Formats: sequence, structure tokens, C-alpha cells
Amino acid sequence: MAEAVFLHLVRAADLSDRIEVDSAGTGDWHIGSRPHKGTLAVLKKNGVPVDSRARQVRLEDLSEFDFIVTMDETNSKNVLALSREAPRAHVSRLLDYVPDELEKNVPDPYFTGDFDGVYHLVGLGCTHLLEYIRQKFEI
Repeated sequence: MAEAVFLHLVRAADLSDRIEVDSAGTGDWHIGSRPHKGTLAVLKKNGVPVDSRARQVRLEDLSEFDFIVTMDETNSKNVLALSREAPRAHVSRLLDYVPDELEKNVPDPYFTGDFDGVYHLVGLGCTHLLEYIRQKFEI
């Protein structure tokens, strides 16, 4: 969901040539699969296109990307555990970019069933993340 929302925002800002967007999970159980039907439904309802399949995060991602943005603290720890060396990529949670958001972990809608609530949090986080990147790189 976050990949689709962030990519949608990047395209709307005409920054596709400056910002690369990719997504990966820390587990291997959904490799090659399309997003959950609840995710697809909430994205469609909000006019956000999605054309991706799941892959698992790789060690190389830590050196190939500037940012690795996770949904929660567990995912951040799992990403950082991939390497004994400090990653080049800045690893953070999506809601870390939202200044007044007290909750910093995005719940997994697969377990909660609240795809609309998660969409709201993801949209908020992606909006602030894009603004952060635009300011940091002056784009």
C-alpha cells in the first residue's frame, strides 16, 4: 500500500525522474504475490494505481537505496539485522516523518482488517516523507 501511495504522490509531483520507489517485505511468504484484496480495494477507491508484486528485502537494498522506510519497529529491526555493517540507507519508520503523530507503528491491515485506517496513516506518512525528501535534496 505504501509503495503505491508514495509512487502516486511522486508522479503527481512530477518527480519520477528524481525519486525511485520500490517495496519489499522482511518475510518471504508473499514473494511474487499481488497486494491483499483489501489493499487493492482501498487503493482503487482512492484512485491510486498499483502494479507491483511482493519481493523480499535484500542485503543489497541497504547500500542501493538512500532510504528504507518500514511500517513498524519490528520491520526496522529485521532490516537492520541483515548486515553487521551500518547501512548506507537511512532506515526509519514511515510515521517518523509525521511531526505530531504519537503512534509510530503502522498496523498491519491483514490482521486488523482496517484498510481504510491504514490507508489514512500511510497517506499521511507518505505526504510528509515526500516533503522531507524534497527539502533534503532541494527538489
